[in-house]
Amino acid sequence: MTEQQRAAVTAAKRIVVKVGSSSISGPNVGQIGPLVDALAAAHGRGVEVVLVSSGAIATGIPYLDLDARPTDLATQQAAAAVGQNVLIYRYQESLDRYGIVAGQVLLTAGDLEHATPRSNAQRAMERLLGLRILIIVNENDTVATQEIRFGDNDRLAALVSELVHADLLVLLSDVDALYTRPPHEPGAQRIDVVAHDDDLVSVELGDIGAAGVGTGGAGTKIAAAKLAVSQGIPVVLTSTDRVAQALAGEAVGTWFEASPVG
Repeated sequence: MTEQQRAAVTAAKRIVVKVGSSSISGPNVGQIGPLVDALAAAHGRGVEVVLVSSGAIATGIPYLDLDARPTDLATQQAAAAVGQNVLIYRYQESLDRYGIVAGQVLLTAGDLEHATPRSNAQRAMERLLGLRILIIVNENDTVATQEIRFGDNDRLAALVSELVHADLLVLLSDVDALYTRPPHEPGAQRIDVVAHDDDLVSVELGDIGAAGVGTGGAGTKIAAAKLAVSQGIPVVLTSTDRVAQALAGEAVGTWFEASPVG
């Protein structure tokens, strides 16, 4: 990361961080604590923080005695209803160590596609941030159907970044950066910087995330990053275990350069 890029991170006053299901559920539930540590450190230096967190369905699965992610909509909605409650409790319990209060915002794609609910969501989130509340956003899986879904929370994070006029979007996954091909394959090379006009046609996509719990992959993260940078918002893509370094402006992950705007 160049000095200019580092400065863009450390100067950011409003940051959106997105974390996926596989990073904070199941065997990786212990990563919630270090993630909260990093968010609290940013919050403590005056940054307004919005966390877009997947994981409601994955968190709810064991409470419904299911062996795998359900395929039918009704059971997915049931798992989300249970899992969202548990997930927010886990976040708040960890945030209590810092005296930080979380505020939950659940959205569907329809909320951001129509002027009135979009305005309502924006107004509420602005007020929450003004009150120094750490916002936790997730798709409203309990009521969302295929027709009104965002498709993945990477896209939701990019749209939320635009909605709140964020200075930076941090996309977290199980992989430390974007590579020219899946990093476990021979010849894979890490990409440190992506120019705003780079179409990345040379990148061979593979899934990012543990099979069975997440719905995103490298493709969704690239698409989300492109959406954010088109709105003038730079993006850092890195692994969940490097979030503290990313928020400190250290040279981790892949930097997506923001497009010139205005």
